[in-house]
Amino acid sequence: MRKSVKLKGEGAMLKNVNNNAEPQIKSKFVLFITGNFHKFNEVRSILSSMGIAIGMLCVKGKEIQSDNTNEIAENSAIEAFDRCHLPLIVEDAGLFIDAFEGFPGPYSAYVYKTIQNKGILKLMEGIQNRKASFYSAIVYYSQKTGPLLFEGKTEGEITLTERKGEGNSGFGFDPIFQPSRSEKTFAEMTLKEKNLVSHRAKAAIKFAEWYKQTQ
Repeated sequence: MRKSVKLKGEGAMLKNVNNNAEPQIKSKFVLFITGNFHKFNEVRSILSSMGIAIGMLCVKGKEIQSDNTNEIAENSAIEAFDRCHLPLIVEDAGLFIDAFEGFPGPYSAYVYKTIQNKGILKLMEGIQNRKASFYSAIVYYSQKTGPLLFEGKTEGEITLTERKGEGNSGFGFDPIFQPSRSEKTFAEMTLKEKNLVSHRAKAAIKFAEWYKQTQ
């Protein structure tokens, strides 16, 4: 990774974005390379409120095998740019469970597809330490900048059971992850509530703040 961009005032930025009732006029545009509409919707709600238009493009590529989430995101961004030659962002995220020394981490997508939430809860039966964190790595890539990393992390714990809100809320491991100082899992939150605390929102806001200042 060539450069990791870090900005101060993360908590204040989260509140300012989510309290912004009227989205700003969209004067900038970036592509989000993803096949996951849930991720796209979360990032779009952040960027649109900060004056950045975002489009979703599914570009299938070979994901490298790595124990490093940042490396996976960077490689995906480079490969996607080689195909479409347009400024873009990609995101790779993972659930890191303390009792499992960070597993599933970079392998979260595969683990969810194979054993899902019930499998994680089964593995954690009888385990007292339920601390975990969600980590998001958003990488922006353009011909001018090369890969730039924006990170977000949310601490919390694994719940004893799956907990979802009304309707089709949450996705992936959201129903079993409860952020610190919250009574709800990610899946029990509204999109606005989740974007106040989520790892993905933190990374997206850092990107948006940098993008507005430099592009």
